Amino acid sequence: MIRITAALLLGGIAAIATPSIAAPKEGSLAIVGATVFDATGAAPRIATVLVEDGRIVRVGPGLKPPAGVRIIDGRGKALLPGFFDLHTHWTPAGEPDTTPQIATAYVAAGVTTVNDFHEQPESYAPRRAWLASLVAPHVNFAARISTPGGHGADWADQSTTIWINTPQAARAAIERLKPYRPDLIKAFTDGWRYGLAPDNTSMDEGTLKALVAAAHDAKLKVLTHTVTVDRGAIAARAGIDALAHGLQDRPIDPATLATVVTAKMAMAPTLAVYDPDKAGKPADTNTPRYRQGIAKFGHALANVKTMFDAGVPIGLGTDAGMPDTPHGISTLRELELLVRAGLTPAQALVAGTATSARIMALDGDRGTIAAGKRADLILIDGRPWDDIADVHKVSQVVIDGRLVFGKGAPPLPAGNRATFLPPVKVAPLLDDFERADGRSTLDTLRLETGDGGIDRTVEISQIVPRAEGGHALLLSARMAMKDDAYAGVAIPLTRGSVTPVDVRGYSGVRFDIMGPGRYTLRLNGPTGSWSTSIDGTAGWKTVEVPLATLSPVARGGKPGAAWTGTDIVTVEIGATRPPGATLGVTLDDIRFY
Repeated sequence: MIRITAALLLGGIAAIATPSIAAPKEGSLAIVGATVFDATGAAPRIATVLVEDGRIVRVGPGLKPPAGVRIIDGRGKALLPGFFDLHTHWTPAGEPDTTPQIATAYVAAGVTTVNDFHEQPESYAPRRAWLASLVAPHVNFAARISTPGGHGADWADQSTTIWINTPQAARAAIERLKPYRPDLIKAFTDGWRYGLAPDNTSMDEGTLKALVAAAHDAKLKVLTHTVTVDRGAIAARAGIDALAHGLQDRPIDPATLATVVTAKMAMAPTLAVYDPDKAGKPADTNTPRYRQGIAKFGHALANVKTMFDAGVPIGLGTDAGMPDTPHGISTLRELELLVRAGLTPAQALVAGTATSARIMALDGDRGTIAAGKRADLILIDGRPWDDIADVHKVSQVVIDGRLVFGKGAPPLPAGNRATFLPPVKVAPLLDDFERADGRSTLDTLRLETGDGGIDRTVEISQIVPRAEGGHALLLSARMAMKDDAYAGVAIPLTRGSVTPVDVRGYSGVRFDIMGPGRYTLRLNGPTGSWSTSIDGTAGWKTVEVPLATLSPVARGGKPGAAWTGTDIVTVEIGATRPPGATLGVTLDDIRFY
């Protein structure tokens, strides 16, 4: 990763072949003399690929590049379509952990299209704008839908993961998502926790069928978190487009296999995230957990081969962003693991390009090297159709007809070298709760920030009249049966909490509160959180909290970050209460002063 990042930061310093008199036209180039693996099933052959305005216009031997285009000398190199990764999480807990660096890692690995399964819909528009300013792969945003107590709903708020458990709720969820223009749907349908923890809830077949029908009516593909054979059969009968994981609890049986084949369901097995040796073998490999991991991984590998041989389309996904599954290089590792499962290197390359494009209904646009296709291309120093390990020898990467990585590529833009967007300023009034549409005075979507886990605190926040005039926010909750039960509400300072805010021009936070007990005010940012405690009363009380009194909040057992005031994204107010207790607190006029 260090070598890849260094190469990207240095960029290119010299032209690759014969310079032309005119400056190269943006998005137009010729790759000359490479051995082309076009992912159509044709044998690799030496050819020239001509690109104009970001699209492939001709492919063939001996083609003469037109004047004024950039020439890339591909002699001795392999030329392939850009790789896909159908399952990633661009999370601050991943490796790398910031958007520009994640984008850079994928580009350096030749991954030109990814699905991001992590983001709340409110963030899609600002994230799309951010990515457009970076050298980055094409990113499809998946809207997340689960069941109450289901996987994916056990940590996220309902503005990030919608909870459903009936066909009517499924249809309503798709309607709710349409204004955000998601690129696909991820449904968490399987609650099996790999035999390592109590199972989450699972989605019933009727609800899943209704979800798929509504999504397909909206022209959205549906991929599912499904990891068991029985749930795989349910997903197939419900008509989902692809499993976003492999089946690993047992070998797939003939009846289930027939159901999957008949349904024309695909699978992206994410072997990279389940590889029991991905972080290095433990000192003691005789532990029950390691032996269980080996057994499940064996089922996953065997099921990939069985399903592939039966005609099930196999795509490429990794679950990158999860522990020990770094972005970019895990995609290349997944190609190696597909070969380990029994695919030939050429079949694995097709899985990571043409088949993945077909799963996403993007095969008319990309995934193969042919006239009319988007010019997302990789040059590799080697012959990966003979030795799949050669995929790690990425030489140059072209996205939309622009050389973006490797020799001859321009330096990365400043955005790729930053970690976050530049901070902005916001008006002092955050929310006076006079809007009835769930949005703050800043026009951001308020978030309920309850605790996580299968047993979650139940929250209801609603706008209520205030006796003195105007309106306030009433937060009511029944606490979960656990010692750390928590309920809270957060106000994003910018849409989707994507752009950080510089609050150094303010002295503190002021708000009205009514409700007895101890509460916590927390300011959250991408690098840390800072908080302090306040006391409420039975009647209305105005509280002023100087920013200088906030203390860093520890994360993951590590000390909290020092306060800078330059990267705040939400202001949160909440409280812990005893297990099973109820909470009622009313808030109004939250502002900086």
